[in-house]
Amino acid sequence: MDPVEALRRIAFLLEWRGASPYRVRAFHTAADAASDLPPGPVEPGEAQHLHGIGPVTAEVIAQASQGRIPAYLTGLEAEAGGTARSAWKLVEASVGDCHLHSDWSDGGHPIEEMAEAARAIGHRWAVLTDHSPRLTIAHGLSPDRLRRQLEELAAVNTRSTGFRLLTGIECDILEDGTLDQEEDLLEQLDVVVASVHSKLRSDPEPMTARMVAAVRNPHTDVLGHCTGRIVTGRGRPQSRFDAKAVFTACAESGTAVEINCRPERRDPPDDLLLQAAEAGCLFAVDTDAHAPEQLHWQSSGYARAARAGLGPDRLITTWPIERLLAWTASTGCIGVASAAPPEGSRRT
Repeated sequence: MDPVEALRRIAFLLEWRGASPYRVRAFHTAADAASDLPPGPVEPGEAQHLHGIGPVTAEVIAQASQGRIPAYLTGLEAEAGGTARSAWKLVEASVGDCHLHSDWSDGGHPIEEMAEAARAIGHRWAVLTDHSPRLTIAHGLSPDRLRRQLEELAAVNTRSTGFRLLTGIECDILEDGTLDQEEDLLEQLDVVVASVHSKLRSDPEPMTARMVAAVRNPHTDVLGHCTGRIVTGRGRPQSRFDAKAVFTACAESGTAVEINCRPERRDPPDDLLLQAAEAGCLFAVDTDAHAPEQLHWQSSGYARAARAGLGPDRLITTWPIERLLAWTASTGCIGVASAAPPEGSRRT
């Protein structure tokens, strides 16, 4: 076990236990820093010279670099028992990510760099979901810019082997529940993530109607970060809506609920995640990554999925690309754990 793997496993176990998002993120940050270390033994003092490494993570790095299983990790695994070890199998089953951004909107890296990073961590596919036009603060894509992006994405895929970057968008849910992009373009995309980004403090009744209309839209595949909450820094309270009505609509229309892995979001919160699971929803464990290193946050989402009792058949990010694309093109609700629908159809 190398230092990076040890730190990622610790981050996973901390998330599985429901630890502070700051603590979970600290171990992911340390793993990013440790990836730059040369092979071979590292002393704790040497590791602490790296940005983002403190005494605890430095000791983990030192022990792992010497070929030992770090004591911190051993303690967490002993405390968690076999349940957490089984939960890690969800991470190993992951093959994709339905939500990532490039420098075409508010991401910080080119499309090809994001695609290569996803391929490098073992994904077979990922979905490019830059923002839609109304989100001007995030440099959302006009219809013309989205068409140009689709051309570039096709070129990127011609240079990739064993990995495919799927076409997509994170589409704003407008106040009337419609989606912020032209119909003909939405029809062309492989995956549409629909998210609320404005008027997050609306009263529950209009917010519920807005979300239900969006998840029932035949173009919507995934409901993104459903509460819009922020749990770090100054924070932001979660939106108020009738969760039963929204998740029932998701289950009936075959729209997946996103488990957003960003440490500052952890969206939906645990109580709503359990409610969505009980409603029979499918889920997408998504990083919402704006930089390559953020793709590693996905393990935290799988830890939360495991705590909610979800298996890989409920998690579309563990599905092979053929099943995923058949599902996004399907007609009607396929239900949980059903066979992939025939290709060439579209949910209505």
